[in-house]
Amino acid sequence: MELRREIRQTGHLIRRRRPPHKAGTPILRADGLCVHYESGPALDDVSFELQAGELTAVVGPNGAGKSTLFKVIAGILKPAEGRVHVYGQEPHGHICIAYVPQRNLVDWSFPVSVADVVMMGRVGQIGLFRHRTARDQELVRRALKVVNLGDMAGRQISQLSGGQQQRMFIARAVAQEAELMLLDEPLAGLDVNSQEDIFRILEELARRNVTVMVALHDLQLAAEWFDQVMLLNKRLLGFGDAEQVLNSQNLIEAYGGHLRLVQTDKGVLVVADSCCDEGEPYRG
Repeated sequence: MELRREIRQTGHLIRRRRPPHKAGTPILRADGLCVHYESGPALDDVSFELQAGELTAVVGPNGAGKSTLFKVIAGILKPAEGRVHVYGQEPHGHICIAYVPQRNLVDWSFPVSVADVVMMGRVGQIGLFRHRTARDQELVRRALKVVNLGDMAGRQISQLSGGQQQRMFIARAVAQEAELMLLDEPLAGLDVNSQEDIFRILEELARRNVTVMVALHDLQLAAEWFDQVMLLNKRLLGFGDAEQVLNSQNLIEAYGGHLRLVQTDKGVLVVADSCCDEGEPYRG
């Protein structure tokens, strides 16, 4: 997603009605979500609930519908059937939702600094053309501190490493005061140290009662770092504790011939082939 387009979309978002939160409702509830593309179904009757402060990994092969699901939750894409409720209301206009797209969809040549991008998270709160207050500046500073980018606030965004770029977008969501964060493949292309930096930040956000959904391919990381795992392949094949969800029957149903079991010194390693099926578009 180009930053120019995102600025326009944010300006449109803040003109919408901001629905209130209904007491006693889950932060996120999806009922019977169905999405269809020309190539076929992307989501088929997907239903689940999330509570505040939960860390959820969304796993499945390419084309499973992970990115589509996030776009529906964020209100970017309207489902053919079913509904999404955020604190009891439809997602449109909810400024408590932060959607972080895949890094390869961002125009990194756009002439903005790290602090500028993080400040974009405040637009939904203050308006597109209103003056930035001292509180807004302080929230941006704190958000950068949370992700350990305070000393890089003035850098142009292309000067950051992949891990730093990802942390910058998480900082934007923190500055937005988001209560529900949707991170689409945030670990793609990152080394182990950068991945662990991301996980430590997500754990801190969970302690602050922020709900986080992360789409990723690595099943082992999903099992190690997340409260619960959602196994998706257009349909919801499993949702809950990793040990229960990532069983052989569910994995074979999800990955089919793209699943390999490799015997190692530490046990059986599940390897999911992330290559796209021939002729099928990537819809993550």
